[in-house]
Amino acid sequence: MAVTLETSARNAACDGVVDLVDAGAGAGTLQFETGADVEVATCTFSDPAFGAAATGTATASAITDDTSATGGTVAQASFYDSNTAKVLECSVTATGGGGDIEISSLTVGAGDTVSVSSLTVTMPAT
Repeated sequence: MAVTLETSARNAACDGVVDLVDAGAGAGTLQFETGADVEVATCTFSDPAFGAAATGTATASAITDDTSATGGTVAQASFYDSNTAKVLECSVTATGGGGDIEISSLTVGAGDTVSVSSLTVTMPAT
């Protein structure tokens, strides 16, 4: 029998994860990285980073653009708290590619602006 989380448990689990981004004195970051964990661009979360989860999904508050990206080819993204402790890592693909995060182009030039228009984290029921 598969484990199924009820909505209250999904919300608690999701809040538990995203609230870790708020650890420390300041805002956490969303860092786009190469497959070798090298920074390509870093956007800064608001503080708090996410609102309360509903139906197992937490929505990010406003995220500040990186207006001077390091540049490179994005393969993944990592969420860090303000103490630079990694909270989670996820896949990144071009739009329509099915990654955890989808962006318009995986290639980012040095000095480019990288922005995130919306972001959610979902705790699945099963």
